[in-house]
Amino acid sequence: MLYESEPGDLDVTLAGDTMLTRRLSIYKEPRFLALAELFRSADVGFVNLEGSVRRLDEGAPGITRGTYMTTAPELLDDLKWFGVNMVSCANNHAFDYGEDGMTATIRHLDHARIAHAGTGANLAFARAPAYLETRHGRVGMVSATATYRPWNAAGAQRRDLPGRPGINPLANSRTYSVDGAAFDALRRMNRELGFEQEKTRARGHFYSAKEIGDDDASNLDIFGARIRRGKGFAVESTADADDVAENLRWLAEARRQADWVMFSLHYHEFGGKSLKAAKTRTEIAEPADFVVDVAHRAIDAGADIFVGHGSHIPLGIEIYKGKPILYSVGNMVFQNETVQFFPDTAYARFDLGPDATPADFLDARTDGGRKGHPAHAGFWENIVVRVAFRGGKLREIRVHPIEQGFGLPRAQRGRPMLAEGKVAARVLARVKALSALYGTKMQVSKNTGLIRLSSSRR
Repeated sequence: MLYESEPGDLDVTLAGDTMLTRRLSIYKEPRFLALAELFRSADVGFVNLEGSVRRLDEGAPGITRGTYMTTAPELLDDLKWFGVNMVSCANNHAFDYGEDGMTATIRHLDHARIAHAGTGANLAFARAPAYLETRHGRVGMVSATATYRPWNAAGAQRRDLPGRPGINPLANSRTYSVDGAAFDALRRMNRELGFEQEKTRARGHFYSAKEIGDDDASNLDIFGARIRRGKGFAVESTADADDVAENLRWLAEARRQADWVMFSLHYHEFGGKSLKAAKTRTEIAEPADFVVDVAHRAIDAGADIFVGHGSHIPLGIEIYKGKPILYSVGNMVFQNETVQFFPDTAYARFDLGPDATPADFLDARTDGGRKGHPAHAGFWENIVVRVAFRGGKLREIRVHPIEQGFGLPRAQRGRPMLAEGKVAARVLARVKALSALYGTKMQVSKNTGLIRLSSSRR
């Protein structure tokens, strides 16, 4: 054997949304250090890095309604100390501080020598794989986001004009089926309120045919939604064909250029039966249809691992053609409550004046902790997943439950810790049940979930 990478062995530790605003390396709790060791001992330590890595003079506030997420550049050293060496940057917080904030993130990650993918100076750079050299082989990763604002998407380069900096998009749409009575009522409303004639005028103006859908006896575009006449009520989601094709093309490129390939997808789009019944987001159980389709196609195109995130809660695990699909690994570091500054538009949402402080904004947004993330334990109980390949094939997946201090003061909560006791049992029971939806069997023992390829449906 000439190279250590030849046998086809690889260990990957994967975790989800990382909103980092405070130091990590100063803490010494045994369960915290044991969690860090899961990353340090792996060839790849992956998280989704949400927000802008920037100094206060890098970038101006963008347009968003969530947290304006900022990570100080020096905290990347703490992330590396923890064992993270590869991150996704394609997410809905990448443009919280505009184009300059996004490009500052790229610059600081490059300086820290952390491999990253999902954003770039133009669409080709945003779609291109990141590569990480490990002693067990070269790892390529393509990173995309399905949740973003249209002006955050990177633009393609032309011969006569530069491309637009931004994220790697995976556009998607929903079609709503309704029964005949509901469809006829919507058609009447479309006509009587003048929407139908407005679209007729638009078709004769500057818009392309695909921008203004054709209405007929069975299909209708109204309020930005596509409505279809059916026998009942249903929702169908699909990903944009061009975005899928281009992401798969770059995955195929990574397959030719690397020993191992990952596809990372950030999304807030969900589906399944739980979507109708869930009273809070923590009760949602399944991703949207298009996510499942894209995950399968990513594996077909050569990905060894599909990792999803964005739900802020863990979802199920599927084994597809001998490869792991992690539909969501939830949160990793959840420190979005200790951001130092918020822009005026954030305060204005809650009628807060110029003397309001970040704590005032956070209290108003959560009604003093009675709604949103602070009100629900599920957002603070997540997973870290260790995937082991041996001889080029998946051997096992270990699911490690983590907790992030639900109910503790704002200055403490958000830092992950390996979970034990009731929290661990609750998290593992959730992942086990949701994985069973895909035919995956998970054994639970000693605060850990174990999935072996032989015990999962191929």
